[in-house]
Amino acid sequence: MQHSDVEITRRSFILSTPVALAAAGSLASVAHAAGRAELRVGVIGCGGRGGGAAVDALHASPDVRIVALADLFQDRLDECRANLLQTDPQRAKVENDKCFTGFDAYEKLLATDVDYVILATAPHFRPIHFEAAIAKGKHVFIEKPVGVDPTGIRRVLAAADEANKKKLCVVAGTQRRHEKCYLEAMQRIRDGAIGDIVSARCYWNMGTLWEKERKPEWTDVEWQIRNWLYFTWLSGDHIVEQHVHNIDVINWAMGSTPVKAMGMGGRQVRVAPRFGNIFDHFAVDFEYQGGVPLMSMCRQTDGCADRVSEAIHGTKGICYTASGFARIDGKNPWEFKDTNNQPYVQEHVDLIAAIRSGKHVNEAHTVARSTLCAIMGRMSAYTGKEISWDFVMNSKLDLAPAKYTFGDMKSPDVAVPGRTPLI
Repeated sequence: MQHSDVEITRRSFILSTPVALAAAGSLASVAHAAGRAELRVGVIGCGGRGGGAAVDALHASPDVRIVALADLFQDRLDECRANLLQTDPQRAKVENDKCFTGFDAYEKLLATDVDYVILATAPHFRPIHFEAAIAKGKHVFIEKPVGVDPTGIRRVLAAADEANKKKLCVVAGTQRRHEKCYLEAMQRIRDGAIGDIVSARCYWNMGTLWEKERKPEWTDVEWQIRNWLYFTWLSGDHIVEQHVHNIDVINWAMGSTPVKAMGMGGRQVRVAPRFGNIFDHFAVDFEYQGGVPLMSMCRQTDGCADRVSEAIHGTKGICYTASGFARIDGKNPWEFKDTNNQPYVQEHVDLIAAIRSGKHVNEAHTVARSTLCAIMGRMSAYTGKEISWDFVMNSKLDLAPAKYTFGDMKSPDVAVPGRTPLI
């Protein structure tokens, strides 16, 4: 699957069947408790991902209204606001007093009467924003990954526990878990179609992505945040920001997380300073309980073979999956031939259904553990060390800056295996 296919899929929205109302008066439904038919949605992070998720929410139900926007930068908020207004002038008209900018913009948005929030900033800020959203009693759509270091992931896990206590619904941007072909493949794996899982492979190999040319008026911090993809403290590196999707699929099939990882990687093509401090390729050998291996590979290099998929090997066959595709070869052959759904819209359909019905759903724990798996792989590749799940769960690694303010900030050093310390 080419990267262009990923982008087309994300933007090829369809109007889903409206979600039926159920269990009126449920304590879990903020909208019902407030006596409103509509669901008021706020967007924290107005880049392409946040704006796309807002459109997905509009397509998920005619009851959705986009009523508040928050972003660090005014220009990104203005662009998102204009695009949403063009998409749906009635349901996506955001008033001036519901538009917030700056490092504290998320707090101002969460103080409004939104029912659920879309968290789509650079991944570094996800634990902070998720923690605050749950504290304010909001339902959440949280984009993946949900953090960039073990310290942040522990904050997400703690907030996820609070969401359970408050019966708040959380759906994550690991859209494969809402995609019809994947759901059917996983059900067959559960039913024993490929027998006992003995190994797995997963890939996100593709070309390069966007970059923002630095403007003279930008401080170091602004430039890094606008180019968050290329800085580990903001994105987690592409193994965390992107490849987490494939790792999550294997965790889903295994029903667990790996017990250890040994990885390698480097920076061979994207070596210019404008590419920050991330690697351009990784290969990680994860191991699950019982010695089951996962060979994980990701790359962002032009001119190379692309592959975005998973393969799960069992004693009776092999299950192959990719976006819009699933097939089993072996003793119980099968291929997905039904009409696939739009998983980016389905995420919001499922979240809205849970809010409306009062049937509590919380995907935060699952996406946090998959994110931590990717972090474990990155930490192993960066340091050259084998890392256990217990180690990474308790690691004190914290990539947060001392304070959040625009100003000078030296670009972090590129990791060197064998020299970069394991923290």
